[in-house]
Amino acid sequence: MSVVIVIPARHASSRFPGKPLVELRGAGGEARSLIRRSHEAALAVRGVDRVVVATDDDRIRDHAQGFGAEVVMTSTDCRNGTERCAEAIERMGIAPEIVINLQGDAPLTPAWFVEDLIAGLRAAPDAEIATPVLRCTGRMRADLIADRRAGRVGGTTAVFGQGGRALYFSKEVIPFAPGSFGEDQPSPVFHHVGVYAYRPAALAAYRGWPEGALERLEGLEQLRFLEQGCHVLCVEVEARGRQFWELNNPSDVARIERMMAEMGQS
Repeated sequence: MSVVIVIPARHASSRFPGKPLVELRGAGGEARSLIRRSHEAALAVRGVDRVVVATDDDRIRDHAQGFGAEVVMTSTDCRNGTERCAEAIERMGIAPEIVINLQGDAPLTPAWFVEDLIAGLRAAPDAEIATPVLRCTGRMRADLIADRRAGRVGGTTAVFGQGGRALYFSKEVIPFAPGSFGEDQPSPVFHHVGVYAYRPAALAAYRGWPEGALERLEGLEQLRFLEQGCHVLCVEVEARGRQFWELNNPSDVARIERMMAEMGQS
């Protein structure tokens, strides 16, 4: 088996309990749950052999099975989506070439983000994990800054060096860029898209590593790889006119529904 997508989903979110089951209304007014829309996004990715939902919650399991998803039950001990993906792969007893973590709070993730991510990891044999980054327009950068000023946990930003090797990820808006940017003008800030492509050995090792100090401070699971000296590859992806945002807080529901309506996404 070559590529498997795992969608980790938990009900007990501190910021947004029950988030995977929240309903989002598309352009046509039809309401579908966040986890269902994330599953549909995963099925749209080409070159994937299997898509599974990994959860520790019976309500999510029953709902996901109700719309036809394959579900793997995991323990309540998983501290983040990466640990849940690792446990799911172990329980499934498979050894894929690449494991994709398509987190269940990003229903606007276009298929080509994941396809480009898979291609990027395959083209970089030294990389142990890859993740997409999207250059922010002035509007996206302003939205990120507004969230931080309001005390909301918004999107994550990424900085990387030559060859796309990740230097750092933060919930702050980095790098610092003085001045302003027009709404559609590209900025030097890159929005980290919450999708990961792992080589199985790195994913399996992750569960055995202690939580890192930076990971704990930022609340960002990918920092554990950086703190362990892993080669994390940032793959720049193109929006192609699509809007992108993750559902981090209850206030993001209206924002994502507005984006779906503007893009005509049902």
